[in-house]
Amino acid sequence: MKVSVIIPMYNSENTITNTLNSVKIQTAYNEILEIIVINDGSTDDSLNMVNDYILVNHDMPIILIDKMNGGVSSARNAGMKISMGEWIALLDSDDEWLPNKIEVQLKTIEKHPYIDFLGGDSNGLGLRILFKKIDSLYKASVKDLCLKSFPVTPAAFFRRKIINEIGYFDEEQKYAEDGNYFLRICAYYNYYHLPIQMVNCGGGKPTFGYSGLSANLKGMYDGNVKNIKDLKRESIISIDFYLFLRLFFWAKYIRRIIISKLR
Repeated sequence: MKVSVIIPMYNSENTITNTLNSVKIQTAYNEILEIIVINDGSTDDSLNMVNDYILVNHDMPIILIDKMNGGVSSARNAGMKISMGEWIALLDSDDEWLPNKIEVQLKTIEKHPYIDFLGGDSNGLGLRILFKKIDSLYKASVKDLCLKSFPVTPAAFFRRKIINEIGYFDEEQKYAEDGNYFLRICAYYNYYHLPIQMVNCGGGKPTFGYSGLSANLKGMYDGNVKNIKDLKRESIISIDFYLFLRLFFWAKYIRRIIISKLR
């Protein structure tokens, strides 16, 4: 089962080497067909650093795409469009996989071949959906993902047939775009979560209100509302559940504002 690794990169000169090294030391490295790095118009030294990395690590199957800045979704899509692997593994340029990440996911899928999408834990944190702790391999529902978006993007591992059948990330959506894509996958495929630590994200920084796109709490709120509007329009969720989620997301938004100010 060959794997295509997709790494969008923007101004990541301080982290991209460690990101690539985390791919290089995978215990299932031989299953990695290609490592596609998409430079999304970086203005720092990221592009030169990857070129230098390729020269030193010439045996690694790294494909480097250099494009004008279009956002993380356009970068991921550019990589996914040229990928050739049976499985797609997403990774961001400031995150690092644990050494056995790909091996754990491949072995899980070998045991459970009906899985189409498999995520995992990050930053030493387990998964809770409201009051329910996930402590074994878990088949998620759309309702679960509405209540708790998971997994983090660099833990996502899915069949390439999903791309062929439902398409790509929405390049017009700037916030919660990964949640949008994952909800679409969950609605039509076998979407699973394995509660095993797989990735360290952003050096352990908070998941919201700190830096990057997630620092814009209002933008993330609006993105999540847009996602559930899409689900309601397509009759994937009921109107009653949609109305509940509007209140739930608003309360969550206010809570995050308070927590961010108290840090």
